[in-house]
Amino acid sequence: MNGPAEKVMVALDMPDAAMAEHLVDRLAGIPCWFKVGMELFYAAGPDLVRRLKAGGHRVFLDLKMHDIPNTVKGGAKSLTMLGADMFNVHAAGGTAMMAAAAEGVREALASGNAPFAGGQAPIVIAVTQLTSTSRTVMNEEIGIPGPVEQTVLRYAELAAGAGLSGVVASPLEAGLIKEKLGARFVVVTPGIRPAGADRADQSRVATPAEAVRAGADYLVIGRPVTASPDPRAALISILEELNEG
Repeated sequence: MNGPAEKVMVALDMPDAAMAEHLVDRLAGIPCWFKVGMELFYAAGPDLVRRLKAGGHRVFLDLKMHDIPNTVKGGAKSLTMLGADMFNVHAAGGTAMMAAAAEGVREALASGNAPFAGGQAPIVIAVTQLTSTSRTVMNEEIGIPGPVEQTVLRYAELAAGAGLSGVVASPLEAGLIKEKLGARFVVVTPGIRPAGADRADQSRVATPAEAVRAGADYLVIGRPVTASPDPRAALISILEELNEG
């Protein structure tokens, strides 16, 4: 199961470090990634990330930076120094802001104090449109006309032009992004729901196997695992589905 497991990012969307680390312990031996988002990072801070890294885990810091370029550059430098394997910014911040994030990574690596052996850089990706965003919300509330797919692809092109490694997009747009930007451009897909699972607050979703077939490189999976009475069994079932697919 190592192959499928390395595509899965379990979302530690929890209010404190103790709950998160308990789940990590329950999933011991499964070589998945762990996603640390705003709820957990704001509660537990960078020390939790350091402990996850010390335990040999790969960490996606899902903090969605969106600010002026200089501030994002500094944030990117800090997250690189912290040891994040992946982090993200909002593509809506524009090309200069995304390029500043890439520059912050380069400055951290050039300092010689970043925790990556051999100068390995974190994967920096841009958020296109949240998987909770429907076309109605995007058109009528956010004020962007046209279909969601069009906006997602445009943001992906801007991210590539700014020197980022990939994007966060729903499984429904993964194939379009790969077709336009190539197989090496990373697509991380939230909105993953095993067959029969509740969509909850997600609008643009797919099953794990559907997402991988569409071209997703990494699958962010939260509640189907974390809300299960047996998270380990739930994750293993997802991995088996991926293996069979």
